Amino acid sequence: MKSIAELPELRALDGPDQLIRLPDQLDVPVTQRVLRLIDSQPFRRLAEIRQLGLVALVYPGATHSRFEHSLGVYRNAVLVLKRLKSDSRFEQVMSLKSAEAFIVAALLHDIGHWPYCHPIEDLALPQVPSHETLAAAAMQTGELAECLANDWHVGPDDVAAVISGRCDDRGFQLASSLLSGPLDIDKIDYLYRDSLHAGVPYGRHFDVNRLISSLCLNGAGDRVAITSKGRTAAELLVFARYVMFNEVYWHHTVRAATAMLQRAFYALFSETPPTRLWSLVDREWEQALRAAAEHSECQPLVEGLFGPRRRLYKRWIQLSSFDNPQLYARLARRPYAWAVELSKRLTARLRAIVGNTFGAFDLLVDSPPVGLEVQFAVDVWDSRRGQYHSLRDVSPVVAALAQRQFDEFVKQFRLFVAPNWIDRVQQVSPIAILEATLAEMPESV
Repeated sequence: MKSIAELPELRALDGPDQLIRLPDQLDVPVTQRVLRLIDSQPFRRLAEIRQLGLVALVYPGATHSRFEHSLGVYRNAVLVLKRLKSDSRFEQVMSLKSAEAFIVAALLHDIGHWPYCHPIEDLALPQVPSHETLAAAAMQTGELAECLANDWHVGPDDVAAVISGRCDDRGFQLASSLLSGPLDIDKIDYLYRDSLHAGVPYGRHFDVNRLISSLCLNGAGDRVAITSKGRTAAELLVFARYVMFNEVYWHHTVRAATAMLQRAFYALFSETPPTRLWSLVDREWEQALRAAAEHSECQPLVEGLFGPRRRLYKRWIQLSSFDNPQLYARLARRPYAWAVELSKRLTARLRAIVGNTFGAFDLLVDSPPVGLEVQFAVDVWDSRRGQYHSLRDVSPVVAALAQRQFDEFVKQFRLFVAPNWIDRVQQVSPIAILEATLAEMPESV
C-alpha cells in the first residue's frame, strides 16, 4: 500500500461490504479492521456513556451515546481524506502513516471518556486525569493494542499524538487539526447529532458537504483551511455552534444540573477521587456517586440529579458581559476553588437574612470555566487573488460570534438556589449581595 487513495476505508466508500446505519439515514462504511476496533470492549463501553450527559434532563431525546458519535466522526474522517487525497500539497504532507493515525484517532478519540466527563474536567482538579490521558493509556495494552499491532501501520503513541495535538510531524499536526480545531470532523458531527437528538434545528443548518468539499491546506501546509466557496458553510457552522451553546449546552436548566453535579463531586472527591470512576459507565457512575453522597450534606444535590425524582435548582441571577461588564469580569473564568469560596460567603450572608436553616449547599455558583472555547482562526484561500485571508477578517459573522459574543454572552455567570428557597431569596438583591461579598473576597483561594 503506497498511497492514501488505496486505504481500504476510502475504497469502502465506493463499494462497502458492510454498513452501519446512523441517524439520520447516514451510512457508515466499515472494513474488517475497523470492525475489530468497534467490537472491542473499550469501544463497546462507549455505547453506555451518553454523549450529552445532563442535557437529557432538559431535552429527553438527547440520550445518544459516544459510541454513535464516534462512528459519525470516523465517517467524516474518511470523507475528508477522500476530498483531500487528490491535493498534491496534502499528499506531500499527509503520509500513509499519519492518514491511518487520523482514521484510528477519529474512532478512538473519546475512548478515555467517563460519564459526565466534561463538567468534571472543567473543575481542573489535579487528581482528575484528562480523557486524552486515559485514551492514551487504554491503547497501550489489551484489545486495542492488539488491533493496532495486527491491522494498522501505527502504534498507540501515534494515535495518542493526534488526539492530544502534541506532535511535531507536520502530517500528524494536520491530522490533529482535522480532528480537533476550528473546523473539525468532531464538531461537524456533534453539532448535527446533538441537534438531531435534542429535537432542535440549530445544529443542522450548515452545509456539511459544501464545507468538506471546500477543505484545503493553509499556507504552511500544517493546518486545514477552506476555499472561498466554503465561507458561507463555515459561517453557518460558527452560527450553529453559537446557538447550540446558547440553547442547549449552556441552557440555564442544564447549567443548574451542571452546577449541582460539580459542587457534589468537589465536596465528595476533590482530594482523592477513586480511580475506578474513570472506568465506569453511566449507570454505575451514578450509583457510585449516590452511594458516596448518602447521609452527607450534598446528598440532595445528587438525588436531585440521579434519584427517583428530578429536583433541579432554580436560577436566581444570571449575568453576561452585556448586562454588567465590570461585575462579570470579576466573576467569570475564576478557578473552581474560588467559586466555592464565593458560594460559602454568599451563603453566610444569605443565612443572616433569610434564616439559619439556609443550608451549606442551598446556593450554587456557576461561573464560566477558566479555559476558552476553540476560536475560529481559519484561513480562507482566495483563488482569484492568489492569497489567504483570515476567516475572521473576511466574515463579520465569525468576527462577532466566534470570540467575544461567544465566551462572554453565551457563557453567563449564574447563581442557583434550592427550589424550596427561591421565593425567599428573590426578596434579596443579588447584585448588592454579590458586590458586598466580592469586596471581601481574596483574589485567589
